[in-house]
Amino acid sequence: MRDGPGSSVSRETGGAPPAAETVFGERLPLARRYVSWLTGAGIERGLIGPREVPRIWERHVLNCAVVAELVGRGRRVADIGSGAGLPGLAMAISRPDLTMVLIEPMLRRADYLQEVVEDLGLESVSVVRSRAEHYMAPEPFDVVTARAVAKLSALAEWSMPLLRPGGTLLALKGQSVHEELRGSEKALRRADAERWSVESAGSDVLNPATVVAVVTKRVRPAAHTQKGAGRPGRKS
Repeated sequence: MRDGPGSSVSRETGGAPPAAETVFGERLPLARRYVSWLTGAGIERGLIGPREVPRIWERHVLNCAVVAELVGRGRRVADIGSGAGLPGLAMAISRPDLTMVLIEPMLRRADYLQEVVEDLGLESVSVVRSRAEHYMAPEPFDVVTARAVAKLSALAEWSMPLLRPGGTLLALKGQSVHEELRGSEKALRRADAERWSVESAGSDVLNPATVVAVVTKRVRPAAHTQKGAGRPGRKS
């Protein structure tokens, strides 16, 4: 490992807020160490801006970790354009039952992610250096996540091929997500999405809650299914 979480940069984060213990539980020490990486080597390598340090917990780590409440137990998750590991690493720390693949095209970011994963001992997390649209997954994912990567139309184009039928894209968005969805409906259908909605995550611990666009991949009926025999079930 080339440098530790704090490296030569020391930043004051103000400590973990009470919500962090609620979200991370007994894994809070891992979350604290991840924050040390973000505010140390993460700043040095240009992955996090220095001005983000005072709000690193609420705006970044907790904002991302709570998205895991929208994911069922034991799911396979791909985080595309993972960058500093948000939301993927925050979710993996809070939910060790998830199998998480961090997909990041830039070498320096992928190296950083690998160092963090090894330092935190996250055995269920792996790092792949690739563009999402070029990655050939050995098996489909249940969930794809993304934060501050691209518009929904592009995210759907990249993520739908990675998902199993009925799998979901969880895209962290801002308050303008409803307008973005309305403008992306044709592109979502073209990308093989079946339905989409806006959900809130972490409303019991965060104010404001995290806004998530949930886009579900089409479930194609089996060839022997009779026309009109039924509808695909809702997301479990």
